[in-house]
Amino acid sequence: MKNNLFTPFTLRGITFKNRIFLSPMDQYSSEDGRPNIWHLAHYGSRAIGGVACVIQEATAVLPEGRISPGDLGMWDNAHVIASRPLVQFIKECGAVPGVQLGHSGRKGSTSIPWMGTGCVSKEKGGWDVVAPSALAFDDKSPTPRALGEQEIQNIVAAFAKAAERCVDAGYEVIELHAAHGYLMHQFLSPISNQRTDKYGGSLENRMRFVLEVAAAVRKAWPDQLPLLARISATDWVDKGGWDVQQSVALCSRLKEIGVDFIDVSTGGLIPGTKIVTGPGYQVPFADAIKQGVQIPVGTVGRIVSAQQAEQIIANHQADAVVIGRELMRDPYWPLHAAHELGEDVQWPVQYERAKQ
Repeated sequence: MKNNLFTPFTLRGITFKNRIFLSPMDQYSSEDGRPNIWHLAHYGSRAIGGVACVIQEATAVLPEGRISPGDLGMWDNAHVIASRPLVQFIKECGAVPGVQLGHSGRKGSTSIPWMGTGCVSKEKGGWDVVAPSALAFDDKSPTPRALGEQEIQNIVAAFAKAAERCVDAGYEVIELHAAHGYLMHQFLSPISNQRTDKYGGSLENRMRFVLEVAAAVRKAWPDQLPLLARISATDWVDKGGWDVQQSVALCSRLKEIGVDFIDVSTGGLIPGTKIVTGPGYQVPFADAIKQGVQIPVGTVGRIVSAQQAEQIIANHQADAVVIGRELMRDPYWPLHAAHELGEDVQWPVQYERAKQ
């Protein structure tokens, strides 16, 4: 009998060969938003290594939506042209090419990690940051400018236009980045959203921007292609923040709009939050969304072994494991996991001699 981890999985018109997705992990290695040889090597090796879906790192819909000057983008047709070879190679390796679209909000204009910390000045390529409210992320970050309603609509339109470019580039999955303290998450949480207009206050108002983005992207994205959303299911605070109950309400609405899969993570909104981590520590959040909304979900965080991943899928706690750091350590983790579980999977023909 086939292991659960290696059973195919279908969303709309796309079938994934197994339940292992590459988590979107920023590489901070782009110039002017375009992918380059590093991205081809990084994403291509994970596709060769057997993942079912390669989800490209946070890709900004506007220049000021980048996290750092080294982030990928999809705000210009030049990005479409530069992305096509990467997308084509991922497909040739048997994986589904996906891309995470996002906007950094108040967590933007930050330094490339290995080049320092803190905000990047305009003289060094930085920009003014925006957010739902004029509240800085921390005492080392700039105070953002609160977005006006027309500016919010312009960002919604930028997401839709980016989705159209993703079609032209050949991507087959889009994931909306509504997690980890970036702009969509900033609108959702009452900690970062203190607006008094239709985009703030009540849960309905705080969800409005995310739902408008999802609806606009779903309209621009072909019906046969799946739309995913990554959320932080909790801010990890006792009260006054974003939590699982609100996440269930949001995901129910996203499902109605046509989002097909929820990639469930946590945190990222508040610096210094105390989180007790451990193997699979976020699995219960994915399980709660799956059961509460009746929608396919992925789970992330400290998933390191084949048996652990197999058990998550076998127990119906998630429909896919979305793996980041372990796939950084081992690009061929899916092939090794298959061997450990006694699963006979196809290796790249160029590597067949190493299979046994």
